[in-house]
Amino acid sequence: MSVIRFVGQTSREAMRQVRESLGDDALILANRHTEQGVEILAMADDAVEGMTAAPAPSPAAPSTPPPSPAAAPALPTGEAAVDGQALHAMSEQLLREMQDMRTLLAREQTRHAPARDGRTRLKRLLREAGFGEALTDELLAALPAELDAAEGDDERPLAWLQRRLASRLAVLEEEEGFFSPPGIVSLVGPTGVGKTTTTAKLAARFVQRHGADRVALITTDSFRIGAHEQLRIYAEILGIPMHALAPDQPIDSLAPLLRGRRWVIIDTVGMSQRDHRIIEQIAQLQGGRVRVRMVLLLNAASQPETLEEVASRYGQAARAAGSELNDCLLTKQDEAGRLAPAIETVLRHGLRLAFVSHGQRVPEDLALADPRALAIQALATRSPLPLDEAPATPRPRATTSDLLGQGRQLSSALSGLRRGLAGVTDLEAAWDLTALPEELQAPRLDALLERAAEQQARVAMLWAPRRPLKGRNWAMPDLGLDAHGHWLALPDLQHRQSAGPLNRLIRAEAEQGVRVHLLPGLPDAETWRWLIESESESEGEGEGEGESIWSSQVRAGQRVRHGGERRALSELAALATPATTVEARLRGQPCRVALSRLSVTAAPNPRREQGSETPLEAWFAELSDPESGDALGRRFWLTTCRHPEDAVPLLLRYLQAEGVAQQTRRAEERLVELLPARTRPELRLLLAAGIATQASHLEHIGDEAGQDLRAELLGLVGGRRRRRDTALLEALLTLFSARDAMRQLGAASVENIE
Repeated sequence: MSVIRFVGQTSREAMRQVRESLGDDALILANRHTEQGVEILAMADDAVEGMTAAPAPSPAAPSTPPPSPAAAPALPTGEAAVDGQALHAMSEQLLREMQDMRTLLAREQTRHAPARDGRTRLKRLLREAGFGEALTDELLAALPAELDAAEGDDERPLAWLQRRLASRLAVLEEEEGFFSPPGIVSLVGPTGVGKTTTTAKLAARFVQRHGADRVALITTDSFRIGAHEQLRIYAEILGIPMHALAPDQPIDSLAPLLRGRRWVIIDTVGMSQRDHRIIEQIAQLQGGRVRVRMVLLLNAASQPETLEEVASRYGQAARAAGSELNDCLLTKQDEAGRLAPAIETVLRHGLRLAFVSHGQRVPEDLALADPRALAIQALATRSPLPLDEAPATPRPRATTSDLLGQGRQLSSALSGLRRGLAGVTDLEAAWDLTALPEELQAPRLDALLERAAEQQARVAMLWAPRRPLKGRNWAMPDLGLDAHGHWLALPDLQHRQSAGPLNRLIRAEAEQGVRVHLLPGLPDAETWRWLIESESESEGEGEGEGESIWSSQVRAGQRVRHGGERRALSELAALATPATTVEARLRGQPCRVALSRLSVTAAPNPRREQGSETPLEAWFAELSDPESGDALGRRFWLTTCRHPEDAVPLLLRYLQAEGVAQQTRRAEERLVELLPARTRPELRLLLAAGIATQASHLEHIGDEAGQDLRAELLGLVGGRRRRRDTALLEALLTLFSARDAMRQLGAASVENIE
């Protein structure tokens, strides 16, 4: 049915025509006053349903015929006036508008639906908490890929964000670190931030630890009425002296009164961050012979732009006076609606947060800063934002925020690497040798390797094949493992070892304490006999940490004896007893490893040594894709390890190391570009193998700390990098290169080189 036009002298008459023709459920589309009276455009309700269910008619289709004369309302003369072509065009326009409205409603429902990916949800959470966009992007740059894909009800992304934020906060590890160093501490900050009350709290804490005869108070506040009296009352309660320092009086003038006092606290006069006298105040504190340690007080309840301005102006004033402002203290935490702006200010300016004040009680309402608790509180206190609008809170403008953010990210990643991996500082020291003249690199490298061998004992060695890599004039170094099964950062270069496989193994056990040998293939007859004898001697001493064991990775066609017959391992796989199935990674990809075992005997030359074969455990591994189930290959090992719980971790080390040689090749090629041309080839190879080994170790760490560190490093190379060994290798190379650049810039600044 088309749109029908009704005309009446009055609105009442036109509506009567509509009801008589279309009924009470008619849809009124428009009405207007004309020269003939009142014009109403309407259509039946059932026609609307048909139009929304069916597609719009083609413009070439004939128009809907007008209603019959019997059903048509009367014009002023008694007949309906219908312009078929015009009304048909209006009908099509109405249908298009209704379809557009449906599309708009569907789009709105989709846009307002909660985000399912972890990154979007965490970004919104951070913005609602009050964090700025720059810091939000900086924090989420290290979001692990597995958490980015987490479902909406998964709590792991939030737990990761809490850990991530807490790890960025530099805090005082223990109270004694603040109170132990003797000296003068000055509390600075704007008016009303709580300096006087905080001075009393700190003084009371010191008195509790060291007694009242070792502390004194100083006030420079001669402006506020009763300021002296308030601090004097606190001093009398604590039993400690209080002295006043005039604005033009140097701090050294109070030296006779402070003799014998181990710790002195200065309560400074509160000044607006825009007051030019801030520089004069700090210059007065730093003008004497005694260094004054300054602590900035930040009001947690202040606006973000106020906090930013306070930290910037007081930091500038400290530098202008030739001093530094590194420590801060957060006050009025209990009054803060949101904690995120204060935490972001601390992070942006690289301050160390010592204490948090949360009330007026002295000294109870002062606590050591707990980064995890602060992160949880900051993320829990949020103000909902419209889904299509940016946060209403303006963020402080910082023209160098990107550069500072990258610097903080590099520093955080390097600190995490030092904590999480064994011997990373040795890799850093080796990298530093590349800046030396070539004639100095060799003796310094000798000393470094000797010191590293003394500090980090090798429990196991993964021996590499004794042949150069294809297309290279160097062989893959041997990799050491510590007592925790972690790869050591500095591998053993083959050309620095003794000649002959047996001599290398003897030296490793005698000088390095190696008791586990992971061999790339079956040993020769001489080495075999020595290994069996060494194992027998260790068994005579009793099982335990000193037990000597070895294993070899062999081919599928390796023949062993089982059930009185010599057969290939591939033929015996069906007879093996299933041991366990573990999730691992192979060359940067997830891998499911189904392990089984079988007792066999073997000898290096069974034809000559028949009857003297060694009892061994044959291990079989079926590798498959954990998602598709597709087979990825098979592996075979022979080992003297009798206990499956000990054998499985060692066999997995073989799989973990399969991609290290290729990674070392890739790293060595990149280091040719990154390191000075004078770098010795053996030093470059040592760095390439060490960095490749650590990249492999990072890829296989499965705990939360490893996941966070892995994500932090991947954030350095930009984008949403997947967890791959190649990406981790590139991230480590980026980190070491950036560290080297920052170290050189630091040296240049010391030498006043611009």
